[in-house]
Amino acid sequence: MWRSWLRPPCPGFRLLNRPAGDPAASGRPRPTPHPPARAYVPPTERKRFYQNVSITQGEGGFEINLDHRKLKTPQAKLFTVPSEALAIAVATEWDSQQDTIKFYTMHLTTLCNTSLDNPTQRNKDQLIRAAVKFLDTDTIWYGVEIGSSTSIMGPNIPAKTRELLINHLASYNMWALQGIEFVVAQLKSMVLTLGLIDLHLTVEQAVLLSRLEEEYQIQKWGNIEWAHDYELQELRARTAAGTLFVHLCSESTTVKHKLLKE
Repeated sequence: MWRSWLRPPCPGFRLLNRPAGDPAASGRPRPTPHPPARAYVPPTERKRFYQNVSITQGEGGFEINLDHRKLKTPQAKLFTVPSEALAIAVATEWDSQQDTIKFYTMHLTTLCNTSLDNPTQRNKDQLIRAAVKFLDTDTIWYGVEIGSSTSIMGPNIPAKTRELLINHLASYNMWALQGIEFVVAQLKSMVLTLGLIDLHLTVEQAVLLSRLEEEYQIQKWGNIEWAHDYELQELRARTAAGTLFVHLCSESTTVKHKLLKE
């Protein structure tokens, strides 16, 4: 068991004993983008209503508690994550909230919600296909055989290349695939996503490469601070959270506790 003096926020989550009509109890469905970046959009903000956060280990994994009350997902499932490291990351995300809970800053929690509820009812093959769709419009390729194009349409991707990437994605579990699809949708690039997950790129480098066209326009026409700067920081936050989520869901991690001696 791991305890924390954290102060958590709650994106799209409902407490076990909160009424179903509570505005924070369920995530509102997101409009259908192409493809959807994630299935849930957290509520906006609410006043902080708890003091402490802790995690406990149950039969199905690790649970998150706010003031001794267990969390549930928007579909009323017990909020349980597969690893202690992920539970600590989510609890820390909750603790970062101050007097006001800003649900839209809690990307890890929302990804866990999506993985637990699977509101769009997609299986593993459908998640892989959703991510692979970006191959046809991926503007960054490295070390992969592709054709060339002289039109505004992207080049044809060889079947062998597509099959290779599909097989690679199939090696991940469902939770990790939710994170991969989320990152792909942020960067609009399968190549950048895989380079980031395999630690060949930093978050800053991947985001910069995904925004090359926009950066060119900014250099030519100037930067709108209140728009471009916010968009950049938000993209970095989402990309970093998605990448961390993939690693915490696909690696075997053990948390070692230190014994504090007076």
